[in-house]
Amino acid sequence: MVWDRQTKMEYEWKPDEQGLQQILQLLKESQSPDTTIQRTVQQKLEQLNQYPDFNNYLIFVLTKLKSEDEPTRSLSGLILKNNVKAHFQNFPNGVTDFIKSECLNNIGDASPLIRATVGILITTIASKGELQNWPDLLPKLCSLLDSEDYNTCEGAFGALQKICEDSAEILDSDVLDRPLNIMIPKFLQFFKHSSPKIRSHAVACVNQFIISRTQALMLHIDSFIENLFALAGDEEPEVRKNVCRALVMLLEVRMDRLLPHMHNIVEYMLQRTQDQDENVALEACEFWLTLAEQPICKDVLVRHLPKLIPVLVNGMKYSDIDIILLKGDVEEDETIPDSEQDIRPRFHRSRTVAQQHDEDGIEEEDDDDDEIDDDDTISDWNLRKCSAAALDVLANVYRDELLPHILPLLKELLFHHEWVVKESGILVLGAIAEGCMQGMIPYLPELIPHLIQCLSDKKALVRSITCWTLSRYAHWVVSQPPDTYLKPLMTELLKRILDSNKRVQEAACSAFATLEEEACTELVPYLAYILDTLVFAFSKYQHKNLLILYDAIGTLADSVGHHLNKPEYIQMLMPPLIQKWNMLKDEDKDLFPLLELNNAQPDQYEAPDKDFMIVALDLLSGLAEGLGGNIEQLVARSNILTLMYQCMQDKMPEVRQSSFALLGDLTKACFQHVKPCIADFMPILGTNLNPEFISVCNNATWAIGEISIQMGIEMQPYIPMVLHQLVEIINRPNTPKTLLENTAITIGRLGYVCPQEVAPMLQQFIRPWCTSLRNIRDNEEKDSAFRGICTMISVNPSGVIQDFIFFCDAVASWISPKDDLRDMFCKILHGFKNQVGDENWRRFSDQFPLPLKERLAAFYGV
Repeated sequence: MVWDRQTKMEYEWKPDEQGLQQILQLLKESQSPDTTIQRTVQQKLEQLNQYPDFNNYLIFVLTKLKSEDEPTRSLSGLILKNNVKAHFQNFPNGVTDFIKSECLNNIGDASPLIRATVGILITTIASKGELQNWPDLLPKLCSLLDSEDYNTCEGAFGALQKICEDSAEILDSDVLDRPLNIMIPKFLQFFKHSSPKIRSHAVACVNQFIISRTQALMLHIDSFIENLFALAGDEEPEVRKNVCRALVMLLEVRMDRLLPHMHNIVEYMLQRTQDQDENVALEACEFWLTLAEQPICKDVLVRHLPKLIPVLVNGMKYSDIDIILLKGDVEEDETIPDSEQDIRPRFHRSRTVAQQHDEDGIEEEDDDDDEIDDDDTISDWNLRKCSAAALDVLANVYRDELLPHILPLLKELLFHHEWVVKESGILVLGAIAEGCMQGMIPYLPELIPHLIQCLSDKKALVRSITCWTLSRYAHWVVSQPPDTYLKPLMTELLKRILDSNKRVQEAACSAFATLEEEACTELVPYLAYILDTLVFAFSKYQHKNLLILYDAIGTLADSVGHHLNKPEYIQMLMPPLIQKWNMLKDEDKDLFPLLELNNAQPDQYEAPDKDFMIVALDLLSGLAEGLGGNIEQLVARSNILTLMYQCMQDKMPEVRQSSFALLGDLTKACFQHVKPCIADFMPILGTNLNPEFISVCNNATWAIGEISIQMGIEMQPYIPMVLHQLVEIINRPNTPKTLLENTAITIGRLGYVCPQEVAPMLQQFIRPWCTSLRNIRDNEEKDSAFRGICTMISVNPSGVIQDFIFFCDAVASWISPKDDLRDMFCKILHGFKNQVGDENWRRFSDQFPLPLKERLAAFYGV
């Protein structure tokens, strides 16, 4: 029966010795720190992907070549993982099968590094849709859990944990015949395993299914919780961390099951928040953040506050490691250039152009700026930040009832002789600012001057946190007579903007931007002094802080508006701005670096710092608004339009969003410079009328409207590039209000300058057009849009007949239209009435709601 053996024959593959040596050589080279060598290696690896059995070599090195060192074997597996990610669908069947069987045969490798690499490879294949095509994977891994051999059990559990993390959804679906019904009870058995690593894997696996309320877990929820409690005192930190994480998630999902044990859980979490292991403490601290969002928080925690508050406050001190990482002992570093990793983008809110409404008169801003955000260079989230965030949320839950627990502590902290303790007190004061503001007011006349003094503390970390805390009280400061606190605060903050420590510069600039937003025109008397400082900072700042400085100048322009438009201020601001702009070298990361290079050879260069581009565009927008025509000299003497043209085509939506806002602002401020580029800009604007990117689409729409007003009849050739998309957007269900309003205004403006081109489509947009503009207040934009609609109605009166009631309603929304616009309304209303005759008009106007009827009669005599 020889043939029988042939059909069952295992896939036998042997490497070619020379090929193997070549690949090993590559793997060795890729561990070199030299970037040029690394680039060459990348290219060679890409070339090798042309060969179908290249991936066989990689798995061979990982699983069979035990003579090689572990880092090289692991690297081979990681390169294979990347190939699986990129090209798995092109692997020949034989190769796929060989890789799968090798993975399963080596999941128990003696080396933890190799086991982990095989696990990563398995989950990558599984998440490429291969869980369906690899039916024996889960049963095999689950049976390996029972292996006597520790390495095999641990390796299989490691792989399962990664699969549970990456493929949780499909595991809980009918696609695979619900394997979790078997897996979850199986995992629960291992909670009591003798090895801490295995206990930890077991909890981590089950944890993946809490938030999704997976049914297989909900069936066993009581035994899961019981098992968690049994592990509460586990000696292994990783296990304690996973127990805390589970309880935090259960709080959101199965509060009903935790409630009976709540007292004990809170006591347990209090202990864990003080765990020796910071990772455990951090997971436990999340508990307070999550609990604070639950309605029952207030009742559950009230009796524990006397214990909890001191624990949280204590967690807000910098740890020794934090101070080392933050170079807390380096007081002056302003002359040290930023390293690449210093230049981490910070969140910056891109501009969105919105209409003002009658109801509220302010556009809704998302308050992202108040986040607890002090030391952004240590690992982003740590016990200090989590404790501060928890205190902030609890302050919002308990309001002033929290103060009896906090004030005694604050007294001790704020005047402490050790700087680390004093610093944490200042952070506490900032954290409770929002929730306890009312109760804090009596203490502020004493505290604010103390904080203003702390701005000149000799420790940089104290100065920087003080900037932040003062910004949290800016609203109160601005509500007092300006000489009492605003003036001294502003004077000291401006000094800190010129601090010799970069972290302090950054904190001061951010705080000053907040102060500007609160104070607005209160700052006008001090403009010369403020600009003096900000301009001096230009020459002083390293790269990262320039970003925040631009933000502060942009905010200033937004806050004081036209008050900035004085020749002496413009002369202060413009030269350094123009100089910075024109100093931009290609290899600079400043502002718009590498754009030309980067677009031409995307692989060769680091992409430019997108955050910088966004902030720079928004700064220019702010200046264009504040300075109006005076921005002309900056535009004339720099390459702003070229840079803007490139930003309009950037892959990142936020960059495009800001560049369209700037285009609109420059169109209003100095169209003579924009006009020559319109033929290049319009097609790009047309392709960005895509409502999937709401803010991009919104700003592009607004810019088109501004351009059409300036272009007049010359807008004609560009109408076909944009009109159909705009009509489609205004008719889309669920389009956000701001986008609808801007779309309507732009359609109106296009119709105003080119009625012949737009009026034929009137019937397709008149109804949503009228309903979206009835709520915005009278302004220039609304004025030009309504002139457009009236002009189009006179060109194509039949387009409005079916929806005339909507037009009447929109007209009635005007409080005080200009005389000639009012005449246009009158003409259309009377024309319609005369055309249908009195009897029909009476029947028609009887459908009107009373206020509308009265208003039209009073204003327009119909």
